[in-house]
Amino acid sequence: MASPNISFDSIPSSIRKPGKYFEFNTRLAVRTLPGNQQKVLVLGQKLSAGTQAAMVPVDVFSDEQAAQLFGRGSQLHLMVRAAIKANPYLQLTAVAVADPAGNAATGTTTLAGTATSSGVLTLWVGASRVDVAVNSGDTATTVASALAAAVTAKPDIPVASTAAAGVITHTCYHKGTLGNDIKLVASCTAPGLTVTVGTLAGGTLDPDYSSTLAAVAGAGHHIIVAPLSSQTQLTVLRTHLDFVSGPMEQRGALGVFGWSGTLASGTTLAGQINSGRITGAWHRGSLRLPCEIAAAYAAVLASEEDPARPLNTLELAGLDVTSIDQRPTRTEQENALYNGLTPLDIGPGDRVQIVRAITTYTRDPQGISDVALLDVTTLRTLDYVRKACRERIALRFPREKLSERTPDKVRSELFDVLLKLEELEIVEAVEANKDGLLVERDQQDVNRLNAKIPVDVVNGLHVFAGRIDLLL
Repeated sequence: MASPNISFDSIPSSIRKPGKYFEFNTRLAVRTLPGNQQKVLVLGQKLSAGTQAAMVPVDVFSDEQAAQLFGRGSQLHLMVRAAIKANPYLQLTAVAVADPAGNAATGTTTLAGTATSSGVLTLWVGASRVDVAVNSGDTATTVASALAAAVTAKPDIPVASTAAAGVITHTCYHKGTLGNDIKLVASCTAPGLTVTVGTLAGGTLDPDYSSTLAAVAGAGHHIIVAPLSSQTQLTVLRTHLDFVSGPMEQRGALGVFGWSGTLASGTTLAGQINSGRITGAWHRGSLRLPCEIAAAYAAVLASEEDPARPLNTLELAGLDVTSIDQRPTRTEQENALYNGLTPLDIGPGDRVQIVRAITTYTRDPQGISDVALLDVTTLRTLDYVRKACRERIALRFPREKLSERTPDKVRSELFDVLLKLEELEIVEAVEANKDGLLVERDQQDVNRLNAKIPVDVVNGLHVFAGRIDLLL
């Protein structure tokens, strides 16, 4: 006679009083896969005017809220703005750090001569444009004062500007190296007046984000935006991602950085990081700060909840359209994709688009070329499969005894999860690989089950090739 297959959590077997007793079992209620909403975390520097304390995460829903929390024109304000512009429905958390004990970057705009006719002086500070009217007879000193005042009137521009004897000095709001990435571009249509710019430089030291990341390690963010694109900062982020995404913590996450420099320097940086959990968007010649590029890229990554669906052609709204001479050629894009850098392209309608989202991982620990984690979708899929399997087992077996029948029951649930994942085209060939799905008792720990779960991830359709045969 078969052993009883019904167990109770709340009704004991020792009841003697007559009655009809029922309990509710909710462990079998959920038969679907879990949701995959993506939560984004941005890190950045704040200004003293911001009301939010450093190292205290806060959910952010608007540009104006970020300006109040972190200071208008702060790095974190600009990052939040870029993220929300790219994805208005983003689940966004921000955590700030104070400036390091370094120097702020400074740059200059130098005017010379006297206008012999009217015109317009235009200055770009990053992606922000400032125009000043120039009248005939205006001196360099007069126009410089007007330009400094015009920049000051736009507090979202992350520099403080002062004028003296025709020279405007621009000082980044923040101390640290981030100001070194602020670009200055100027032009003047008034005859007799010339303008030249001196690039912002001299910013030194960076905040240490190690303690900040440690403070949010348990929050479960899926995408973390790097505030700075340097080997030191990205290595800190890589260490954090490896920890929270590992088999013990199991909170899979991706790190995102932005790059506006040369292809050679960008691929060198990617090679130094070489992580399947970090991806960098390359937008050469952009006037946006790297942290703004990263924030927009992360927001678009978060907009796609299907972990296996490619991100090709998705628009990064809000990023600037670079000049034609800065746009990478096809050969350069191929080089970037072979060396761990995600190129952005200018598509129809002057839209900034993702060419193909890849990670910085290109080589295994032996230094051999490895495409296992090439696409961002691969690890996103594996993270989701892990989540689906873990949640199903947790729901079905919260207080299970480990008997000879238990491995088969666990295997059945895992197989069902894989079949549902196959229905959504997240994994494939489940039936073909079912013999590789193993659940067995551990040889050393009598209270432990081990499982081997074959996962054939669905790949993206990135390349189509056709041959056209001419028939006469």
